[in-house]
Amino acid sequence: MLTFIAILFLLAVLMAFRVPIAFAMGITGALGLAAQLGWKPALAVLERTFFDTSSSFILVAIPLFILMAELLTAGDVTRRAITACQSWIGHVKGGLAIATVAASVLLAALVGSSTASTAAMASSAFPEMRRHKYSDRLAAAVVSVGGTLAVVVPPSIVLVVYGVLTETSIGKLFIAGIIPGLLTAAGLAVVIKIIAHTTDQAPKGEPFVLTKAVKDSRHVIPMVLLILLVIGAIYGGVASPSEAAALGVMGALIIVLFQRTLNFVQFNRSISGAIRATVMIVTIVACSAIFSNYLAFTRITHRLLEFIATTDMSRETIMAIIILSLLVMGMFMDQLAILSLAMPLAFPTAMALDYNPVWFGIVVTKTVEIGLLTPPLGLNAYVAAAQTKVPLRTIFRGILPFLAMEILVLLLLLSLPEITLFLPEFMAR
Repeated sequence: MLTFIAILFLLAVLMAFRVPIAFAMGITGALGLAAQLGWKPALAVLERTFFDTSSSFILVAIPLFILMAELLTAGDVTRRAITACQSWIGHVKGGLAIATVAASVLLAALVGSSTASTAAMASSAFPEMRRHKYSDRLAAAVVSVGGTLAVVVPPSIVLVVYGVLTETSIGKLFIAGIIPGLLTAAGLAVVIKIIAHTTDQAPKGEPFVLTKAVKDSRHVIPMVLLILLVIGAIYGGVASPSEAAALGVMGALIIVLFQRTLNFVQFNRSISGAIRATVMIVTIVACSAIFSNYLAFTRITHRLLEFIATTDMSRETIMAIIILSLLVMGMFMDQLAILSLAMPLAFPTAMALDYNPVWFGIVVTKTVEIGLLTPPLGLNAYVAAAQTKVPLRTIFRGILPFLAMEILVLLLLLSLPEITLFLPEFMAR
């Protein structure tokens, strides 16, 4: 037990000194295995674990979805999505902010990365809202919260990593994220309407012009068809997530080439960006597996499950403790770090309490999504502040009413699992 405490202390120290979470977990996991088994057996376990994890076929989906997002972003598709949404609903009071949320849903379904979606919105939607006299507080907050939709809306990279770490069907996770993602977007739109009608932070936009709206939508239709193709292939059982990701890359390449919005330099940059992001994610997954193996050899997970079996706490109370722990972690860490640290203990606990792994995955991703908005880290707020030059304090003040809505949606998902599991139950086997 003393060795385990020492390993946890070392992990905390490495994280405090800003050692990347992958390396911190890999180092402590390796040292823990060496202390538990000896160096020679530990090296054999490390070799097998790293190879088995990094060579998993399902990981193919990660670079493909990232590449699809990089191609569409480089091809100016994201800006056109924002313009189209603004043309349709930007004329009503608070309409530009609601259009930003709608465009964030489209971006979430194409980009899969929260920070990338926030950065795109900050550079495209924020200047437009500022031009129409929106308050900086509301405009920057909408950009920040809109980006979080990429955590739940498929094809979310966070859902892929959760599926790999817990061996849960990524296809079902993707489909399960659709309704919670749309529910969150609707909740954000409600908050915007309330703010627009009770304050002067969100004036009306330019008058609605049907011809302009139709013209601006021409370039968005291929994006929507691509989303339907990727998600429909998974839902109908026609393709696995990895195969659907390959279809997505091919479709994205066809779109940007047909619209002539991608040159060789941008293509090269997209490939490089996808490689860098993939290496980071696969390293996190592999090092998390090393740490999970160490936990398995210490039997800590087994002891925790035994304690849960003998405790008088209800399963709802234990789930509440897990959620609160994830929320606290979200104040200081990014979503992938939370998953890699928490799932080795939290997932077996949830399964021992007979919770559905797909439902638990959506609840976990929704919880880490909230962490992207909460101080002191609030990663999305930092990205928005860097892009818009709005002070962090102002952004966090603007985020508060949206944060209340996010927590309300989380409580709905916790109390009504049917919201999450409705669509996956009808998926093709």
